[in-house]
Amino acid sequence: MPESSKTDPGHGLRPGEITVALPDHPDASVYFIGRIRTPWKRREDCPKNGRATDATCTIELDPLWAAALDGVETCTHLWVLYWMDQSRRDIAVQVPRHYGKGRGTFALRSPARPNPIAMSLVALKEIRGHSLIVTGLDCLDNTPLIDIKPYFASTDCEPDAIVGWHHDQK
Repeated sequence: MPESSKTDPGHGLRPGEITVALPDHPDASVYFIGRIRTPWKRREDCPKNGRATDATCTIELDPLWAAALDGVETCTHLWVLYWMDQSRRDIAVQVPRHYGKGRGTFALRSPARPNPIAMSLVALKEIRGHSLIVTGLDCLDNTPLIDIKPYFASTDCEPDAIVGWHHDQK
């Protein structure tokens, strides 16, 4: 497969990675409902996943959506979906730095994907107006917010789930 002709936004390709040509236009649109404030300004400083840090972060919801927070104060944990706006979108096979072996993008949780939607399970610490103070995020400062959903331990947890290639790596 050919390497993409799109401009590299600062995230070079590793040996063995494969890119694809992206469609000329998107199929849908997304409303960003706020921004996420974190301590990380550079990709290399960002934790690999939200469970690897106890850094306090702020989800700044657009005031337009303040009424949508009704009831959120009763939640201890939330799913946060966000747009990894600085990620490549054209990589089909990636070689994760910490594994060194190529894997299909859909077998990874890397931010580089056709639609760079990420999600983290966060612990809600406090609500200040239309801002949520949380721990458990793994994104760059000023990342666009897509959605917030309550975490239900009764339905969101699957204790028997396995990612075979990751499980075999240990």
